Amino acid sequence: MKLLLGSVILSLLLLSADSAPLTCYSRVLALSKEITESYETLQKSIPSGPCMDSLPALYLDVHNSCVMTKLREFISTPQCGKFPRVTALKKKVRNLYTIMNSVCKRDLVFFTNDCGALERPLSTPAPTTAVSG
Repeated sequence: MKLLLGSVILSLLLLSADSAPLTCYSRVLALSKEITESYETLQKSIPSGPCMDSLPALYLDVHNSCVMTKLREFISTPQCGKFPRVTALKKKVRNLYTIMNSVCKRDLVFFTNDCGALERPLSTPAPTTAVSG
């Protein structure tokens, strides 16, 4: 009876636990996506002005070798004290930079070197159509 009860409890524990812990790479991907979405929301909600005009475009691709430069550039922009959402975004960017630069430094691999791609929104691939010839 004890064996059966122990098996049931162990099974419940295994089912309730996440299947795998976050890795550096998965954390970097999730945080970069969150930052890009927050930046796009800010662009729509905060009017153009000295604060928003001072912020560089921020469309992150963690596989692009220019991403570290882009993060440093964003962190070094002047503070926008009257916009707490901008301050919160800058904290997220600083956190991502720290994770990429120290915690995950050896775990990340860059596949592209297109700095211009970090200046424009991420494009979704266009659907391909088969052309019969």
